Amino acid sequence: MEAVLWYVLAGTRGGYNRARILRGIDERPRNPNQLAEDLDLNYDTVRHHLDVLTDNEVVTASGDDYGAVYLPSETARNHWSLVEEILETLDND
Repeated sequence: MEAVLWYVLAGTRGGYNRARILRGIDERPRNPNQLAEDLDLNYDTVRHHLDVLTDNEVVTASGDDYGAVYLPSETARNHWSLVEEILETLDND
């Protein structure tokens, strides 16, 4: 999981926005529309990044597709100190 977290959050061009989304849903689980508004991102961009995070088991969805609320996965929670380390690294860049 360590390699996956580094890759999806810091190793790709979209990592910064994925980190913002992960931080946002850690503060409060939200649906894609709420995230788009709160983070001032395009809805389709948020959906893309949520798909990447979901495919890599970093976040999970609760509810139906359109209104699904996203939150950090149990796997991400089990590695949260590493997530914080990566986010701190991104903040310092």
